[in-house]
Amino acid sequence: MEFPETVRLLELLRERRLLAIVRGRDPEGSFRTACALVEEGIDVLEVSLTGTGALDVIARVRAEFGGAVFLGAGTVLTAADADAAASAGAGFAVTPAMGDGTARAIELGLPTLIGAMTPTEVWNATTAGATAVKVFPASAGGPGYLSALLDPFPGVPLVPVGGVRADQVRPYLDAGAVAVGVGSPLVGDAPHGGDLAALRERARGFLKAVRP
Repeated sequence: MEFPETVRLLELLRERRLLAIVRGRDPEGSFRTACALVEEGIDVLEVSLTGTGALDVIARVRAEFGGAVFLGAGTVLTAADADAAASAGAGFAVTPAMGDGTARAIELGLPTLIGAMTPTEVWNATTAGATAVKVFPASAGGPGYLSALLDPFPGVPLVPVGGVRADQVRPYLDAGAVAVGVGSPLVGDAPHGGDLAALRERARGFLKAVRP
């Protein structure tokens, strides 16, 4: 599938139900991790800017897969981060909280997943123009907390991120999440130059978990 420039992040999250997060100390390992994920069928990826050589990783993944991957930049904190991510080929932005990076990403027209935890933060992210709200860290509240957030905000698309294990995917989705964002429980040590075979096995497990 080729993703047109106009595709919305929310549409893909609702369809795929899974956002893979790559953050690594080894740029080559991060690149190979992203390639393995796409090859296994996970084609919505976030490469965190806190990873070593993240912008180069984004550029390499974009060059390798073109429009066959919907590729974003994570931990977009500043306006400069947003500009650099867009220049590297990121098609969406993910932030841990509201900030200058959020505003600039939205100004650039990038679909943006804004991090929030409290009801006030969820509302502020929504009114700022979030495509979806990243409930972070999800492990602090679990599926029950996410369900409680949806009581006052039934129309807000929520994506739990932070410590989501494969066995928690279905409880989060059943609680109302549009998708789950998964980093280390999925990628393990692969972005640091570790085991790609184990990564592929976990990828299959997460894909099975998000399917009805």
